Amino acid sequence: MIWLTWRQFRAQAVVAAAALGAFAVILGVTGPNLAHLYAATGLGSCRANCESLASTFLSQMRSDAVYPLLYFAGGAALYITPALIGIFWGAPLVTRELEAGTFRLAWNQSVTRIRWMAAKLALIGLAAMATAGLLSLMVTWWASPIDQAGGFPVTMGQLSRFSSLVFDARGLAPIGYAAFAFTLGVTVGVLIRRTLPAMAITLACVAIVQLAWPTVVRPHLIPPATATTPVSVNPGDAIMAHNGQLTVPVTDLPGAWIISNQTITPAGHVFVLPDIPACQTGTQQQCDAWLATQHLRRQITYQPASRFWALQWYETAIFLALALALAGFCVWWTRRRRLT
Repeated sequence: MIWLTWRQFRAQAVVAAAALGAFAVILGVTGPNLAHLYAATGLGSCRANCESLASTFLSQMRSDAVYPLLYFAGGAALYITPALIGIFWGAPLVTRELEAGTFRLAWNQSVTRIRWMAAKLALIGLAAMATAGLLSLMVTWWASPIDQAGGFPVTMGQLSRFSSLVFDARGLAPIGYAAFAFTLGVTVGVLIRRTLPAMAITLACVAIVQLAWPTVVRPHLIPPATATTPVSVNPGDAIMAHNGQLTVPVTDLPGAWIISNQTITPAGHVFVLPDIPACQTGTQQQCDAWLATQHLRRQITYQPASRFWALQWYETAIFLALALALAGFCVWWTRRRRLT
């Protein structure tokens, strides 16, 4: 059964191995140079007040077009890998047998239906996890100097490890996503029983999960920490939203995932800059003096940088559990289905 499954899967395995090999060569050639650039700036030995060194390293990194290209290419590859696995490995796994009618022959052999389905799920599922895991290992190693410097600089700040575009492309998370996408594709296939519709539905479901999970579920996997400190708000330094709210930039929590950052009044309400002469028509000093009388505080909800790997483990465990549940359903469905 394992040999037959491998024969059916070998074309996809060759494509995956070729893609991994190409990434290994490209990242293996450019990675040491990026690490040397990181070490040459002194960041590796810096323990405090490293902002200027990090800025120098990131500027030098961005000056070479190869590094930004590979940074985003690696992230994009890991972001779409689960979807590709679900579409091309998961969805056709059973629907191909159903549409061709070969399941009648397979299910009347000495191999039981449960063993038939379990072998397919186990072999190809492990291949999916290994593919995503190896790609994640390479990209995580290659991008580690950029991540340690605070993340790739963009218009709105930096893409830290907690960014939704980066978290899914680092560490263990891609393994869980790949396992889930594969078993989801198989499950959709056995229910829809048509390959192309199953592929389309799998793609939509994986995309919805990848887009919704970082904002709806991930912030609450571990109860976030909170911090409330007095602030002296300077409208010239603060970021003013369109509704008049003032947000003071967070500079004392390096590497943390800032979930919410609000300026509040002593009563605990979100502060909204009123239409007063001191700040609308007065001088900067007059506005600062008026703000000082408001006794404003900064309230931050965040995940500390030290929780990165804990969140990775929790999220991976959840998606592996979902994958096992979907695999169990597929085995049950195969056992219950009649030959029609």
